[in-house]
Amino acid sequence: MEWDEAQHFPQEALAKLAPLGFMGVVIPAEYGGAGLGHLEYVTILEELARVDASVALIVSAHNTLCAGHIHQSGNEEQKRKYLAPLARGEKIGCWSLTEPGSGSDAGAARTSARLEGDTWVLNGVKSFATNGHYADTCVVMAVTDKSAGKHGISAFIVEKGTPGFRAGKKENKLGLRASDTAELIFEDCRIPGQNCLGKLGEGFVDCLKILDKGRIGVAAIAVGIAQGAYEASLAYARQRKQFGKPIGAFQAVGWKLSDMATEIAAARLLTYRAAALADRNRPFKLEACMAKLYASEAAFRAANESVQIHGGYGFIKDYPVEKFYRDVKLCAIGEGTSEIQRLVIARELLGPL
Repeated sequence: MEWDEAQHFPQEALAKLAPLGFMGVVIPAEYGGAGLGHLEYVTILEELARVDASVALIVSAHNTLCAGHIHQSGNEEQKRKYLAPLARGEKIGCWSLTEPGSGSDAGAARTSARLEGDTWVLNGVKSFATNGHYADTCVVMAVTDKSAGKHGISAFIVEKGTPGFRAGKKENKLGLRASDTAELIFEDCRIPGQNCLGKLGEGFVDCLKILDKGRIGVAAIAVGIAQGAYEASLAYARQRKQFGKPIGAFQAVGWKLSDMATEIAAARLLTYRAAALADRNRPFKLEACMAKLYASEAAFRAANESVQIHGGYGFIKDYPVEKFYRDVKLCAIGEGTSEIQRLVIARELLGPL
């Protein structure tokens, strides 16, 4: 709660998570990671979010988006130079696709990169970059061929301190306030030619693959928030007395807890299914979208009911449920809104029409 109130980025916590392997969960040991699977990863995110979703979001953006993109698309030199320090937790990563004018329509990005000799020159503004002010390594998408549409977007690795690159406005958020969210500004930012990540023009295609895994992570965070809210409500329902007995004895409260527990179990299993498919290298786009959609909306219902069970105390900061309520909303927005999840699910189900 102190971190939340102060919008404090908990670097001291990250320093303790790094030796546990939490900053490179699915990265192979040869690159400094823990070499675990996505099932272990979602368990870690859930347990972190059960207490503080801000920490879980920092870990998720670092692992899945930044380190994950370099692991997926990087060459050997890029993995040794950039991925290994990220996986060991020696450096923090961020990832940037969204712009002020392109959210769900990510293909409408305007940040540009032009090649001058053996140097890329980046110009533009990115928004909503998690870890933006604290990241040492940034993976950013920029337009390299405007005429090619989505196939004209490429990915680049930019290091903190590069001239022409800086973090801009820090967003003042409703929830997840200990997580840093920033805009990134590129003004004639010059980076080496070898910092192009993956194939030229295939950055957007690679992003979609990264976002599929990112959605599993967001689903896990949602499950963790829901679990934390449920546990707080269960304890309160046993302790709080009205009309001479614990409020949990009243059917209205008991049914709320029953619905919460059932939906959390369903959301957890959807998330585990998507993670298990990813671990087996099987297609999981549909399952990831289903998990994120259901888990984020079920978690919102759980947080909402938690505040209701607490009554007036649920509305004040002496109890944890108001924070769960504020934090959970991002899960239905970040890395693809619920509306986008339904759109992708429908496309996967129907195929080409």
